[in-house]
Amino acid sequence: MTSFRAAVVQFEPTPDQPSINLATVERLARTAVADGARLVVFPELCLLGYWHLRRHTPERLHELAEPADGPLVTRVLALAKELDAGLGVGFLEIADDTLFNAYAVCLPDGTVHVHRKLHAFEHEQIASGSSYTVFDTPWGFRAGVLICWDNNLVENVRITALLGATVLIAPHQTGGTNSRSPHGMRPIPLEVWESGDQAAIAEAFNGPSGRGWLMRWLPARAHDNGMFVLFSNGVGRDDDEFRTGNAMILDPYGRIVAETPVPAEAVVIADLDLDLVPLATGRRWLRGRRPELYGLLTERQGNELDPRAARFSTDPVNR
Repeated sequence: MTSFRAAVVQFEPTPDQPSINLATVERLARTAVADGARLVVFPELCLLGYWHLRRHTPERLHELAEPADGPLVTRVLALAKELDAGLGVGFLEIADDTLFNAYAVCLPDGTVHVHRKLHAFEHEQIASGSSYTVFDTPWGFRAGVLICWDNNLVENVRITALLGATVLIAPHQTGGTNSRSPHGMRPIPLEVWESGDQAAIAEAFNGPSGRGWLMRWLPARAHDNGMFVLFSNGVGRDDDEFRTGNAMILDPYGRIVAETPVPAEAVVIADLDLDLVPLATGRRWLRGRRPELYGLLTERQGNELDPRAARFSTDPVNR
């Protein structure tokens, strides 16, 4: 068996306190690496916090943002080299005066791969990225990155697989969000989290707005594309919502290899059997594709919306 040990992390970032969050990243990275992890995946925007950003002025967002070669990512890269492990962290990037919800994968060989969320909706000043992020790793496999809602559009995961990724790094801030779909996720009252009632919290984390929602689609992304999925997430209070954790690792058959039921900070570690990929059902199905039939996927239908409008629209889609 060709084995690779990876870790996914859930924690509650402190809003607008990158130094505090960086210290948490360092502490949890050391914990994961001490247990043999070679790649540690932290949540979306974990260095800054997430949902509160929508309330900030453009000026404040610019104050908080950093370039990809700024002090935060530089520190994470130094830690990756020290630990001889890959570390993935979410941050608010600024490039040419444009803001992005970005994710940096810092590798021990000194390379940094930055993905910009393709479907950003958090703030009107945060732009969406325009390219996929798939790269070779020092461990002999290709990895890809898709941030949160990027994973909900099936085309993104399929293209990432077609670009050769067999491990998908999938940082999130999800669970308990206000979906506009009547049978999608719903907000979970903050009172549940703040009550400290562990039975009620566990029920919320495992319910239809937490793990139950993930189970509707996340295993299919792994199975249908024959790839490992490293799902990290926030946990705990996130402005006026709370995130449901459920950090997990799925194999190329869509099976959960490891997860945590803990409604608190946690590190989930698993050994990935890379030999599963070549004959995985979804990987084999890729060879049965008929691209000449799929032109419609690249044609506009006339009802497309920008990511922010699509995320928050309550208008029914009639075609």
